Amino acid sequence: MQKLTGGQIAVRSLQENGVDTLFGLPGIQNDWLYNALYDAPDIRVIHTRHEQGAAYMALGYALATGNVGVYNVVPGPGFLNSTAALSTAYALNAKVLCLCGQIPSKTIGKKTGVLHEIPDQLGIMESLTKWSKRATNASQVAQCISEAFQQLHSNRPRPVGVEIPMDILASQTETTDSDFKHLPVSYPLAQISQVDDVAKYLTHSKNPLIFVGSGAQGCAQEIQKIAEVLQAPVVGYRTGRGILDSRHYLSLTLPAAHELWKSADVVLGVGTNMRIPIQKWGTDEKLKIIRIDVDEESHNIIHTPDIAITARGEDILPQLFAKISTHKAESRKPQMLNLHKAWQEKISYLEPQLSYLKVIRNILGEEGIFVDELTQIGFTSRIVMPVYKPRTFISTGYQGTLGYGFPTAMGVKVAKPDIPVISVTGDGGFMFAVQELATAVQHRIGVIVLLFNNNQYGNVQQMQRNLYGNKIIASDLHNPDFVAMAKSFGANAFRINSPEELEEICTKICSDLPTVIEIPVGDMPSIDYFRKLPRTRGAKNS
Repeated sequence: MQKLTGGQIAVRSLQENGVDTLFGLPGIQNDWLYNALYDAPDIRVIHTRHEQGAAYMALGYALATGNVGVYNVVPGPGFLNSTAALSTAYALNAKVLCLCGQIPSKTIGKKTGVLHEIPDQLGIMESLTKWSKRATNASQVAQCISEAFQQLHSNRPRPVGVEIPMDILASQTETTDSDFKHLPVSYPLAQISQVDDVAKYLTHSKNPLIFVGSGAQGCAQEIQKIAEVLQAPVVGYRTGRGILDSRHYLSLTLPAAHELWKSADVVLGVGTNMRIPIQKWGTDEKLKIIRIDVDEESHNIIHTPDIAITARGEDILPQLFAKISTHKAESRKPQMLNLHKAWQEKISYLEPQLSYLKVIRNILGEEGIFVDELTQIGFTSRIVMPVYKPRTFISTGYQGTLGYGFPTAMGVKVAKPDIPVISVTGDGGFMFAVQELATAVQHRIGVIVLLFNNNQYGNVQQMQRNLYGNKIIASDLHNPDFVAMAKSFGANAFRINSPEELEEICTKICSDLPTVIEIPVGDMPSIDYFRKLPRTRGAKNS
């Protein structure tokens, strides 16, 4: 038996679950948590300048590793400041734990106006996570955190929340080692008969396609083997990039697959709902759709598949490959090489994006990680940038959270300190979290930020010009001298004007300090054409 405070129990629970990094911002409601963290040097505390930064960094840590990213904030305004990142984690199926403080237990719901009180913090947290819980006494803290990790690792990964009132963090209770036990993790298991059915569909297919999303990040090898046996092109967009190396002739980005959709007879979706092709490109009775997803509820949201298997790709794909491994499909390499060539011609107008992305790819090498942003370089990267490995292309997904990129890239770099990490951003998005330069300098987080500066919310202004008769409003920006500002924080900073200068500068960077490279640019060509590709089959979605 050992007497521990709620804060000490929380910290030991994190240690028992393998947490080595916590991103956070201390405050009075969390004093007893940070007192305990002081005595736990095996957990690195990255303290930030804003709560959104802490949450985004936890998100980047989780996306880069597939492990749990943990952040801690004070209740009320502190928690609310982190919720854009929490909603982004939810959209990205990221393993993020929000460990949140709370006002004193006896005042919750009393509306007495104590510091940081909001009407229903737990209710807000529950709406942005797959599971959340409040510890109501110190003896519940370990159980709450154990349940949180059970939820994080079971079934569909999504963020979770644990709320601990300040008096519970301070109070003491007797504990034993058994209080910190791990709870069993569970996944749905598919029936063998379902695998047989899928194998039959695929081996009889003439023009199969495979679509991959975040749920396929852990089964890249199996995807490649199945694709090669079937000679099935593999399509990834945003969260599916890198699952099949872009250099493989069967690897395609989403719009490049549009031409193949109209002749596909069987489509296998692994860890993706295939929202864009199903909703935008159309379906008909000749197209058979198979989905493998760990979340049973996701199968019928957009389209009812012909076969729905509820299981992890890691569990089902080895079984599927065993069923089809002797299949002999005619090589589609000549067709795919021609398709790749035609695709390169279609995107050739995207300059200067293509030239900059080519340099970025060279700088990153085989292992480097790229973090996109809501800017023209970021949009273009999703459909043209070669990606070699899973978890090396970090995107905001459908949430489209402006300003997420820089702090998320910091979390990526903390998780992967020995490989290059590049964040591309615009001047608008960068200013959302610019204060985290101080955090990056203080904690020696050597992320490289490529800041494409056009002195406007460029995508918004482009739409105002092209779609709304040049009604420019609220999209021009007044910016600081970014190089001088970054240097004032203690960061490395440069201003360049061409891809060639970028390559020259980056070959000289060898620093554990953040580096900001400002790149003044004008208007860039849009990829909107590829967002609005026409329907190729069916008059209406089923």
